[in-house]
Amino acid sequence: MSVIRFFEWLAATPGSIALHESRYLYLIILTIHVLTLCLFVGMAVIVDLRMMGLTMQTVRVTEVITRLLPWTAAGCIAMITSGALLFYAAPLLRYQNIFFRAKMVALVLAGLNVWMFHNGVYRSVAMWDLGPPPRGAKIAGAVALAFWIVLITLGRMIPYQVYWLNCDTPPRSAIVNLLAGCK
Repeated sequence: MSVIRFFEWLAATPGSIALHESRYLYLIILTIHVLTLCLFVGMAVIVDLRMMGLTMQTVRVTEVITRLLPWTAAGCIAMITSGALLFYAAPLLRYQNIFFRAKMVALVLAGLNVWMFHNGVYRSVAMWDLGPPPRGAKIAGAVALAFWIVLITLGRMIPYQVYWLNCDTPPRSAIVNLLAGCK
């Protein structure tokens, strides 16, 4: 079964149809997605700014991370869950959306940045916990901030692809069809 056929099947499931055609549920889930995005990114920005040495310089990095991690994790879990439901409401449409695809790539890269930070520079946090952060921490924080900006921008662009790069309105160049996953 091809990927497109799988998403066509997924879009035809009763749950996907009900969610897509729901008058209020889809909007409630979208609202939850945006609010938990604010929670997650807000907490992440505070941590990233501390990592860069731009805020809360008298507070230990470990204390900032320990206090904000539960909120960040809760926001992340709710954001991913609501995002998965938004995808489930229109899987083929999202799969064929260049902005959605770019957002997923950026999300993976942002996660990789966090993983590299925690498995690299953060292992020596005891040596720089109260002092100025090392160059690696500053870079990780700046890269993370850039990813949050890119992710939010791409997320906002997803609904507008229909005006520019719709698979149902050929002709499109081969590269656009490839990037969008058009048939």
